[in-house]
Formats: sequence, C-alpha cells, structure tokens
Amino acid sequence: MKKYFLFLTVLCFHFYTYAQQDAWVYFIDKPNVSASIANPTTILTQKAIDRKSRHNITIDARDVPVNESYIAQLKMQTGITVYAKSKWFNAVHVRGSETNIKALINLAFVNQIEFADKSINTSKPFKDKAISKLESVSTTYNYGNALNQIEMFNGDKLHALNYTGTGVTVAVLDAGFPKVNTMSAFAKLRNEGRLLNDYDFVNRDNDVYTNTTSNHGTLVLSDMAAYIENQFVGTAPNASYYLFITEDATSENPVEESYWVEAAERADSLGVDIINTSLGYKDYGPTYSSYTYSDSELDGKTAYITKGANIAFEKGIMLVVSAGNSGNDGVGAPADSQYVLSIGAVKASGDYATFSSVGSAIQPSQKPDVVAQGQASYVITENDVITTANGTSFSSPILAGGIACLMQALPNSTNAEIMELVKASASLYTTPNYQLGYGIPDLDKALSSALSSTDATDVIDNVKLYPNPSQEFVFIDLPNLKAEANIRFYDVLGKLVLNHTVNQELNKIDVLNLSLGLYIVKIESSKKSITLKFIKD
Repeated sequence: MKKYFLFLTVLCFHFYTYAQQDAWVYFIDKPNVSASIANPTTILTQKAIDRKSRHNITIDARDVPVNESYIAQLKMQTGITVYAKSKWFNAVHVRGSETNIKALINLAFVNQIEFADKSINTSKPFKDKAISKLESVSTTYNYGNALNQIEMFNGDKLHALNYTGTGVTVAVLDAGFPKVNTMSAFAKLRNEGRLLNDYDFVNRDNDVYTNTTSNHGTLVLSDMAAYIENQFVGTAPNASYYLFITEDATSENPVEESYWVEAAERADSLGVDIINTSLGYKDYGPTYSSYTYSDSELDGKTAYITKGANIAFEKGIMLVVSAGNSGNDGVGAPADSQYVLSIGAVKASGDYATFSSVGSAIQPSQKPDVVAQGQASYVITENDVITTANGTSFSSPILAGGIACLMQALPNSTNAEIMELVKASASLYTTPNYQLGYGIPDLDKALSSALSSTDATDVIDNVKLYPNPSQEFVFIDLPNLKAEANIRFYDVLGKLVLNHTVNQELNKIDVLNLSLGLYIVKIESSKKSITLKFIKD
C-alpha cells in the first residue's frame, strides 16, 4: 500500500510539474521609446494621433510596440509557445509547463512572471487573473422589425437629424463574422468602403469570414451596421468598422483575454472611437482559475482584460460592453470596470430580462450602467435571415451604434463626457439599481443637454491646469480672466467631488484627498466655460 501511495504521489507531482500552464511574462524595457514618442507616426496612425490630440491624451511609452527581439528569444526557449503580446503591459502571453515558464525569469529582459493559475503565484498576491466566454440629412428610415430597439432610447431621433454614425469608427471584438464579406445586409457597408479591415487574433490571419465555429460576431455587427431597405436598419448604419476575432468559441482559456487586449491596442493605434465587446469573462473549467465574488476579483481593476479596458479608456476610446447573461451570478470582466459602459438587457416592453447579469457592491461603480433591448432583439444571420436572439450580446451593440451617432453629433466631447451624458439621460438616473443600472437612456435628451450647456463662441482662452497628472496640488492659470472662476472636479460617474473658487492670485487647489483616477474639470466664469481632463496619480 505504501509503495502504491508513493507511486501515485510521484505520478501526481510529475503531472503537476509538466502540465501546460498559461502566464504573462513582463519585460523590463522597450526599444527607442523617446524617438518613437517624438515621431508618433512611426507607431500610430494619423487618425489615432488626431484623436489623442483632440482629447488632450498624451502619447506615452505604452504606445510603443513590444521589443520583437525579446519575443523571438522567448520562442526559442524550451517548451514555450507565445500566443499574444501587449504593448500597453509590455508583456506577452505564453504557454508551457510550470517549470519551463518559471525558468524564463532567468532571462535578462524578463521583469516579472504571473501565472493564470493564481495558486502558482506564491511570491505575491495574484492580480492579473483570467477567464472567458461569449455572453451567450434629415434621414428617414423604415426600420422594419428593428424599430422598437432603436426607438427605446430615441436613437431614431438622432438619425432624423442626420447623425447616423458618419465619421465614427467602431471596432467589434468578437468570435467570428461568417459571410459579412458577401451578405446583402452588409452590401452598403462594403460598397461605401466603410468595412475597413479585419484580423483574427486567435488564428493569426486575416480571415474572419469563413469562421464556421461561431456566427456571433455577424449577429452583433448586424445590430449596428446592417441595412436592408424597408426591412432592417442598424443603429449606426453609416459608421465605419474594424472586425477583430479575439474569442475562441471552442475553448475556455485565459489567452482570450490577452487576444482582446492585443486587439484593443491595435484599435487604439488605428484611431478607433468605440470598441463594442459582446464578450464576458468570469468562469473557467477545472483547468484554470475562475473569477469569484468571494475573493473580490471582479472589482474593476483585477482581471487582465479589465486592466486593459481601463487603459483603453485612458487612451480616449469609448468602451461599450455586454454586462453578461448570468443573472444573479453577477457581471464578468471587463463589464466590472468603472471605465466601460456596461449594458444590461430588457424586454421589448422595457422590463428587466431575467438572464441579464446584475451588479453588486464589489464593483467600484454602478453596474450595469444602463440597459437596452436584449430579449427578442432582432438580428440578421449569416444567411441574410432576419430573426430574434436573446442576450446582452445584442443590447450592447444596439446601444453602441446609438452612441456612435451621439459621438458624431458631439465630436469634441471626450469618452468620459459621453458616458456621463448617456447615464444622466437614463430613466433611473436618480434611483439606479443592480438589475437595470441607471435605466434606459434617452440619446435625444443627452444630445439636447450637451448642446444647451455648450457655447462654442464663449470660452475661456489659454487656460492651463498643471501639473497634470499630480498627486497633491494643481494650479489653474487663467491669463485672460479678470474676475473669479468656479472650478468643479467630477469623477467618471459624474459625481461632484471638489468645488473651488479661484482667481489669478488664488489659483492653487489641493487634490491630495482625491482617489486615483481620471476626473473631468469644469472651469466656469460668469459668461465663459471650458472642460478639461485631470489625472490624479
């Protein structure tokens, strides 16, 4: 019996040591950082540079690509396969045995290794865990069956004002887009040159259309971009689109989070305005650790994909994400982030759809944020058939298209300002709950609110807020102001957190007690106003 037990012990140890593990390997540096930042066209498209400039977003080291020679050396190591890379995290996702992965720390350019299996990370608390799965002109349109789902948030009123998404770029990160390149429902999109590009980060090729594993992305895209005259109109029929596969529908694997971050980075480089993600990550099979509420892991800052989403927001991208289809089991990642607009689902009547994931006090902000029709949503299949489907996978793109139209109408508004406008317009803004969040938005109301509070011909000139970012104090330089100005700091939820009166002599503001993160700063005199962004670090 003792020999048998010893044999099993040795066998289990052998299996544990050589079983395949997933991990993130972080590098110590990047090449040519200063030169790249000084010449940003070498690392970003002009559209991306223009978007960052328009919203006062700094181009920094995170925009610089990962050192490819480091990746090449990793690929040469025993038993190591590289699956994805991230310039934002200066890291790559690898797979191999625990022993082989741990050996990578001996490479001079490796700074840190974190395993997807949190039990292996004994040196410090695990922070970057992983998970996966699908969240199973005056313009007059005949929306057909899709009428209710756009009327619900008054997106049709924006269309009537010629705000149909023109000039706004959307990246759809999903699981597969079969026949989008041939379907009649997307003929208008293709013929007008607004189907910009695509990439499959799972299979590492440019074919996202013959994917037979999942038609999920095709259904999602139809709610935004499809057009069949007198039968169906998506919520942003004139926007432009990138299609990226980041989800492997055949498996449950943490590498899919890394694919997502990689795609988000590419979207940022391409100057994308909105990312729609009808994906959610929470539960894995027995092979990998799942996120749990008991460990407070869905807290808006722990999951690898959530941290990537937070950076994407900081880069100026508007993120619209499915809240999930887990009901009382709660939202997943990246829907837990305070920097993404998490969309729950309602029925055509506006009542709560029972499968829609609910929020909790663990999230740092109200989740879900808002809701749209996700039960019996009308979609178009890869066979050009109009049908219905259930899921926050569809409430998310339905509303994302509407937000694209709002962004067209308000081209100078930041992603944080758009988020606040959408939430402030919603039906339950003053009485939110964990099922419906702030409720059903009214995008026509959001647009009216923004326009009524903005006077483009009457602004304060040459205002400076510095240092930015800052830890303790900021100064407001108001060279042209003769009297006093009121300075208000709002967090990303639109909550007023700091209120000061300043003039040219008294212009120092204490921000030491503010929490870390992004703030909207509104500077108002008796007749003039301006809005800036501030980062507390």
